[in-house]
Amino acid sequence: MRHLMSPLDFSTEELDRLLCLANDIEANPQKYAHACEGKKLATLFYEPSTRTRLSFEAAMLNLGGQILGFSSADSSSASKGESVSDTIRVISCYADICAMRHPKEGAPLVASLHSSIPVINAGDGGHQHPTQTLTDLLTIHSLKGHFDNLTIGLCGDLKFGRTVHSLIKALVRYENVRFILISPEELKLPSYIREDVLDKNNIQYEEVVRMEDALPQLDILYMTRVQKERFFNEEDYIRMKDFYILNKEKMKLAPEDMLVLHPLPRVNEISTEIDDDPRAVYFKQAQYGVYVRMALILTLLEVEV
Repeated sequence: MRHLMSPLDFSTEELDRLLCLANDIEANPQKYAHACEGKKLATLFYEPSTRTRLSFEAAMLNLGGQILGFSSADSSSASKGESVSDTIRVISCYADICAMRHPKEGAPLVASLHSSIPVINAGDGGHQHPTQTLTDLLTIHSLKGHFDNLTIGLCGDLKFGRTVHSLIKALVRYENVRFILISPEELKLPSYIREDVLDKNNIQYEEVVRMEDALPQLDILYMTRVQKERFFNEEDYIRMKDFYILNKEKMKLAPEDMLVLHPLPRVNEISTEIDDDPRAVYFKQAQYGVYVRMALILTLLEVEV
């Protein structure tokens, strides 16, 4: 039995197999429609979520399985003080696999240590969001065809953005990947990611404040929202939230084959006027999220089709 806590839990070879499986699911959905019949997925969401929770639920239903769980800590025994380790021991009696989102870093890891079923980290605080990373990787792989020799712009909240941290860790394993880090001073990438991940792996990167300076060089622009829930001070959030807005005018600076990704939800950092631009693939990305979660569930449950 294995769990998924970080995108690095899979080797690049295992990742390739997972992404190939996701592509096969996309091409042949009927082939997998009964793969998890009689299996149950528990969704333990201690923090609000639309896409991640519904994406997991859609994935299990598409595989012919069933779902149970809660969508907020208030509607669980956590509100009575129950620990994560006790919760997972009980859930292990009811379900075959579990997806957990929690505001505290490391909570899904604690759960995995006390679980008798596979646990998937569906986001833990500002730490990791591995299934979003798998979604991002499937999107890039399906639309670009490769991970090597790419220049990737990461824009917005690079300090608290767990999707950014996870994506960097996953992509540094490929050849000749270069990053342009686009953020205001206050939301710069944390030094531990710069030093322990980028510098340690001799990865080329530069830090810029203006999006316009980076756009002409990019193969991929990964936009993020400034996350209100990570700020302690409302004034700081209001000052930062409109720092970057991608619009038609800025898109004129970008290469014709650049892709725009966003983990969603967006607030106003991407203008709706570019939703119809063929380079804007963030809604397609959400669809890829279902396929990759289906592939992940099959892989962790060791279901062969």
